Amino acid sequence: MKRLENKVALITGGSSGIGLATAKTFIHEGAKVVITGRNEDALNQAIQILGDNNAIAIASDSGDLNHHDALFSTIEKQYGKLDIVFANAGIILLSDFPGSTERDFDRQFNINVKGTFFTVQKALPLMSKGGSIILTSSVAHHKGLDGHNIYAATKAALRSFARSWTTDLKDRGIRVNCLSPGPIATPIISKMGVSEAERELFDMQVASRIPAGRFGLPEEVAAAALFLASDESSFISGIDLSVDGGMGQI
Repeated sequence: MKRLENKVALITGGSSGIGLATAKTFIHEGAKVVITGRNEDALNQAIQILGDNNAIAIASDSGDLNHHDALFSTIEKQYGKLDIVFANAGIILLSDFPGSTERDFDRQFNINVKGTFFTVQKALPLMSKGGSIILTSSVAHHKGLDGHNIYAATKAALRSFARSWTTDLKDRGIRVNCLSPGPIATPIISKMGVSEAERELFDMQVASRIPAGRFGLPEEVAAAALFLASDESSFISGIDLSVDGGMGQI
């Protein structure tokens, strides 16, 4: 039997990178998957990859609370339940402390923290007993990385949520865990402002700080998400699972 047979999973930020790789993995293991994202073209491309019979895509901005009711109404009508919530949507805007602006602060906290908080809260009425909530944090939450001061704080908040929600949801048998990727080869790198001309040097500098000596792959993070989503981790809750090639451990 497949590990997620008859399960329904919501993956926010599921149109590319870690989210899309996780959607593929979950579907391969028997799940029905709902992916969200802000870009309808990217969502349509993702559905082409995932297949119409196994996934639905809903254009939704996690940071806009007005989108949440429509999202969960659609999930309820389509599937009637949720077994897994992978709160993966997030943004990063690099800025050092002296140069950070109110806009940098508000955008990242609005999507990464507020958006995650209320997405998961809105999902709760649909969640099955024994369900799994997975929050995408980052190696940045316990490393002092250049330019990451606001982003790291948002990801530290998610790590805290995993602890608090584990306590708050224990009576419902819902597990909450945090997943902290290190540098992963995804489109988010170009969104950080790294140009193609700078990319080779950037990759070499980052890889030199990772004991594994390379960037991770989205599929490697997806494998960790599958573990946390499945019954294989049935006695695990409140943890922070690092998928970082050792970067955050040294």
